[in-house]
Amino acid sequence: MRLSSGEIVCDDALNFLNSLKDECADIIFLDPPFNLGKKYGSRSKKDDLVDDDEYFRYMTMILWRSFEVLKDGGALYLYHIPRWAIRLSAVLGQYLDFRHWIAVSMKNGFARGHYLHPAHYALLYYTKGEPAQFHRPLIPVAKCRKCGEAVKDYGGYKKYIENGLNLSDIWEDVSPVRHQKFKHRMGNELPIIIPSRAVAISGVKGGLLVDPFAGTGTLLVAAVANGMRFVACDKERAFLGVMERRLKRTEPLPTSSKGNGL
Repeated sequence: MRLSSGEIVCDDALNFLNSLKDECADIIFLDPPFNLGKKYGSRSKKDDLVDDDEYFRYMTMILWRSFEVLKDGGALYLYHIPRWAIRLSAVLGQYLDFRHWIAVSMKNGFARGHYLHPAHYALLYYTKGEPAQFHRPLIPVAKCRKCGEAVKDYGGYKKYIENGLNLSDIWEDVSPVRHQKFKHRMGNELPIIIPSRAVAISGVKGGLLVDPFAGTGTLLVAAVANGMRFVACDKERAFLGVMERRLKRTEPLPTSSKGNGL
């Protein structure tokens, strides 16, 4: 399916990546199924619950091919649960340069078994050599809903945060997409703030973003809003129509709004 800003195909992620030219992508964003037995579209829960070794081999092939598709200076982001992020970071470190392990707060569950309450996901940020693009987004200062004052005391540093705080590698202002009004499928959906910030950090106007696990197209919306082109893939054919409808409603942000990571 060809659209004004890019192309979407229905295929397996690895087949899709193998079809791309080497060194074509400015950003590759990977948000794969977490192998937790979740149901996505018409696929059964068993499709997302394979043997750990099999899943690790598949993801290793995805990462290796992503390295080949990424331009020198390009950025790769991998969104996953910590259990898999720590294993896959060892693979990424063989080919790419580590930049950040971003802890994305997501307080939407309960402690299970002999574990603490799992309250964050990992967003791994790697680059192919020195980053060709790097922008440090600003985020609004958190304020009290009642009095309107900053919730923290910045003392003599208040004058430095008038236009916002520098984004850190702990994101505490992210909420899961729960309400059906804002969801585009029954299963888990990536909050738009996450890919928007990745594009704000590493994006380049007119550059190419690659998304092999596109789902309902949240990352593509972020790319188009920030003036990037895309090629994307998902195994669920029905999701291609969802992506198309969302993208047709997406307009580029005004120049003054770009880079704020919101």
